[in-house]
Amino acid sequence: MQIYWTKINKIIDETPEVKTFLLDLPEGFTWEEGAHTHLALEGFNAGDQPNKSLVRHMSISTLPNEQTVGITTRIKELCSEFKSILRNLEVGDKVALFKIHSNVPLKRQNRNIYLLSSGVGLATFRPLVLSYLERPDNISRIHSLNIDSTKDYLFTDIFESAPVKNFTSQYVDNRKDYYEEVKKLAADQDGLFYVVGSDEFIMQNIYLLREQGIKPEQIVLDKRERQLPNFFPVESTI
Repeated sequence: MQIYWTKINKIIDETPEVKTFLLDLPEGFTWEEGAHTHLALEGFNAGDQPNKSLVRHMSISTLPNEQTVGITTRIKELCSEFKSILRNLEVGDKVALFKIHSNVPLKRQNRNIYLLSSGVGLATFRPLVLSYLERPDNISRIHSLNIDSTKDYLFTDIFESAPVKNFTSQYVDNRKDYYEEVKKLAADQDGLFYVVGSDEFIMQNIYLLREQGIKPEQIVLDKRERQLPNFFPVESTI
């Protein structure tokens, strides 16, 4: 396993609770839109066994052509040891990256794509939207729907509707409105529905989409293949 040690180049306070850490791009570190990596703090591999409390699985919120690895995360006042250390890191401090994988690359199948997310889950979709806007080939249109009760909506410069490019973006601040909007989107029985958020959020979306007639193969999750049976049980029927 290759470990890429790199430095924090810039820290952006996206909202009072959300930060983006822009890391120097290590040589040989490549990824595609929708990818995630393991972010590790100094000392994680100092002992005989890795200290897993100093490692987290994180989505990459940038594209390679931005020449930086972006990690966007919510850090609440009461948080884990990992987030507490991360919150106090400064520009120039070192972190490690390893194991890159993408579960949610853009499917260019001449269909509509719907991006369903909760809060900071939008960070996973930022590079997908950028990739689409740069090259819309074989995608009919993209619609993003994000729920965030804080109303401190993320990436409003990117997630801004551009009808001429067949991209629309929508934010809501409560679950009732959110699920009503999902039902409307599910009227597109041929669409692809990408879902990112907590496991509870994902399950609620799957149930609602399946109830509206959307097939499991139309629902794309940021989960490894071995995890999918937990969300799509074989015996499940709607």
